[in-house]
Amino acid sequence: MKSYLHFLPSDSIEKIQRLLADHPLVIDVVKHRKTKHGDYRKLPSGKVLITLNEQPNPYRFLITLLHEIAHHLAFQSFGFNIKPHGKEWQHCFRQVAAPFLVENIFPKELLAVFAQHLKRPKASSDTDSRLGNCLQKYDPKTSKKTVADLPQQSLFQLDNGRVFRKGALQRKRFLCSELSSNKPYLFQPHAMVEHLK
Repeated sequence: MKSYLHFLPSDSIEKIQRLLADHPLVIDVVKHRKTKHGDYRKLPSGKVLITLNEQPNPYRFLITLLHEIAHHLAFQSFGFNIKPHGKEWQHCFRQVAAPFLVENIFPKELLAVFAQHLKRPKASSDTDSRLGNCLQKYDPKTSKKTVADLPQQSLFQLDNGRVFRKGALQRKRFLCSELSSNKPYLFQPHAMVEHLK
């Protein structure tokens, strides 16, 4: 298994190592999970485990790692009764990410978008459309398209085989209907799907 350092932007490695020197965290890289990029758990042994999806996009991997480290710092500083993504975590995420907001680590456009995201960070980078769209530019090329790029009323398929019809934009997300059940579902504009022609 590759070390988590292998997945980071090279100019961030030394800073991550310094950051973690005082925090004995166990960091494991796992196969891609569809529902999350990473997670944070306190184990019965008392150790803290951070799992991160194997990720070809080093910037997404770094942002996820910083997000999970911020959980550790928030719980250490404020206790375990805080909201997982409340103001304490947001404060810690801004603090932990600040030293990484430099152009030798992030490309200029992504740096600006990530800095903006940190003003009011969300529970997942995927729920911030601007950050999600910007991060996708650094993902490997794929035949998939974003929901926003599909023509209105077109059909698309998810990895699990479910098929949907694209509907109208409702504030920030697209209201789509599942073909088999006709149930409505909201999709982020940058959600990657298979266009069915």
